[in-house]
Amino acid sequence: MSNRTLAIIKPDGVRKNIIGKVIAEIEKAGFKVIAMKKMRMTKVAAGEFYGVHKERPFYGELVEFMTSGPVVPMILEKENAVANFRKLIGATDPAQAEEGTIRKLYADSKGENIIHGSDSDENAAIEGNFFFAKQEQHDLV
Repeated sequence: MSNRTLAIIKPDGVRKNIIGKVIAEIEKAGFKVIAMKKMRMTKVAAGEFYGVHKERPFYGELVEFMTSGPVVPMILEKENAVANFRKLIGATDPAQAEEGTIRKLYADSKGENIIHGSDSDENAAIEGNFFFAKQEQHDLV
């Protein structure tokens, strides 16, 4: 069980200018931000990152969406980080998300759901390494 996970505030969250609000929810839930940057994904990078979904009907739309504006990837740390973060962000469809979750509070739709969270410890490590060099993944405090 890992104590780290990857989160990405997606282009809709950046466009809505709620980066600070989302990070405040994350920190309020006891997560520590280890690494964070604002960047724009290329179509190649987004295609590679979401390669696991390549055969799914929504793949092209997902790549287009994730490259439509800047994103904010973050490495977060907390006990049982992956499971705790998935609980905090709520169901993919905000209409089905529990009250108080990030998606219930800020997301507009299943397609524009504000935030990504790793779905396993293994993927958290892979995804963290996708966005951050090893030296960026150390707690500097």
